[in-house]
Amino acid sequence: MAGSQLQQDRHDATVLENEAGTRLDAFLAARFPLFSRNRIKDLILLGAVSVDGTTNDVPKYRVRTGESITLAAPEPVEAEPQPQDIALNILFEDEYLIVIDKPAGMVVHPAPGNEDGTLVNALIHHCGDSLRGIGGVKRPGIVHRLDKDTSGVMVAAKTEQAHNGLAAQFADHGRTGPLERAYIAFVWGIPNPLVGTVETMIGRDPNNRLKQSVQPREGREAITHYRVEGRFSDDKWSIAQVRCQLETGRTHQIRVHMAHIGHPLIGDGVYGSAFATKINTVPQEIRHTVVSLNRQALHAAILGFAHPVTGQTLKFESPLPSELAALATKLAPFAS
Repeated sequence: MAGSQLQQDRHDATVLENEAGTRLDAFLAARFPLFSRNRIKDLILLGAVSVDGTTNDVPKYRVRTGESITLAAPEPVEAEPQPQDIALNILFEDEYLIVIDKPAGMVVHPAPGNEDGTLVNALIHHCGDSLRGIGGVKRPGIVHRLDKDTSGVMVAAKTEQAHNGLAAQFADHGRTGPLERAYIAFVWGIPNPLVGTVETMIGRDPNNRLKQSVQPREGREAITHYRVEGRFSDDKWSIAQVRCQLETGRTHQIRVHMAHIGHPLIGDGVYGSAFATKINTVPQEIRHTVVSLNRQALHAAILGFAHPVTGQTLKFESPLPSELAALATKLAPFAS
């Protein structure tokens, strides 16, 4: 990124005595609330911040009284992903944000192997210039995500202010606000107890970079609360419908946690592959429905949060998509 481009939007601040010792990224986020802390961190790493005239690319640097801090943010640029006319199921939209019901099979943002056809491509087409520069080039407007084969409710920001406010809520995990994220999952077996909490550390699996795993000494804190809402069984098999409430939002968290307690998600070929033989124990009509899913049986059913501008508490619900509703119907006669 050229230095001349960085100078197009300059912000200066001098560290006050009561601010000394604050991390550089936290100091800048507090002084310039137009930018989210994640955005500030990215700009620091890109060399867009200087301390007393010298570039400082260390987000955790502790600022000192009297230091002159300059943030030279680039002007908003067109996101690299191209707009694509992809239908969106919009649950809510205003000038600040958009809430959509994402179908299974849609990738949230471009990545190797999925360069287009993503939610980001659809949002750029739908929202146009309002997404310019919001939250970074590759993920404009995105403050959280769902796996490709997980369906359900998502929110995206349309302004820097909204992005900042939403990102703060997700980073706080709802501990001090109304953030609510509830998922419906269908898992092999019946969890015991029927209501519980899974609390572990989760990080990248050292043996498979495409997977996450529970790691006792490393990784990041992950907490999932669950409640069994339906039990279905016969002599040879059992399946549960489980409601999962996220307290944290780690990659693949519910999938990892359910597999960790011995109840992997139905249809999850990554974390439930060792249980593939179970499909042969269920009745033919259920077996056919499970095989035809071509996805893990996980749906983001509820998303609640405070509007980042108006402060209004918003809550959105999405019914089970047709393929999971069909599974629930096939299981119903076996309820116990």
